[in-house]
Amino acid sequence: MSRTYTYFTALVGTICVAFILAMVFLPLTRTVRSDVLQGFLIGFGLAFVTAQIYGRLKAVRANGWITMPGLGDPDNGMLMRAACAQLFPGPVNTSAEAVYWWTNSDGAGATLDGRHDYVLHFPAGGMPPHDAFWSLTMGDARNRFVPNPLRKYSVSDRSGLVPNADGSVEVYIQSTPPADGEPNWLPAPSGKFILWLRVYQPGPAILAGSYVVPPVARAEGSQR
Repeated sequence: MSRTYTYFTALVGTICVAFILAMVFLPLTRTVRSDVLQGFLIGFGLAFVTAQIYGRLKAVRANGWITMPGLGDPDNGMLMRAACAQLFPGPVNTSAEAVYWWTNSDGAGATLDGRHDYVLHFPAGGMPPHDAFWSLTMGDARNRFVPNPLRKYSVSDRSGLVPNADGSVEVYIQSTPPADGEPNWLPAPSGKFILWLRVYQPGPAILAGSYVVPPVARAEGSQR
């Protein structure tokens, strides 16, 4: 997903720069059509890059997770809507209906990769507060579901997660089944991947921005 946007941004920027240089330095015959085309390309490129910069400034990052406050709210201005569409492509709800986080890195900033095992640890009482449900979804580097024998693409508070004795819950994110069994296992691909956390009808702590999603921690000695 991010790679696609990077390539597209580079393409748009290259075209815009090429047109500007051509109009300035080459002895071209300017016409109304060429001026309109040049203006369109420059305007589109500037709008696209501006939305990306704005989105990165507005995004909230914590423990490797990224979210956008007010995502999907109908009162957002055009620039905010464009930034949200680039950062979170696809249909989204208002904040009162759902809040989204995504990450492609662990808590230490290293890229998530199926060569390692990871644990997402929710302390007792630290599950995402909500009035509906939450889900943690796995996607490969292109944000597609990851094929696996269990046909399991997400875990949630409705999927039978088994808590520890102290009430905490651990989600095992890895490409092979964990020793502790499958209820808490979210199958990962062998390569890079992305995680999405969605909370529907989020509680006041999420809406206020005080809830922080725990980091995805790499398990010690798990490289394959």
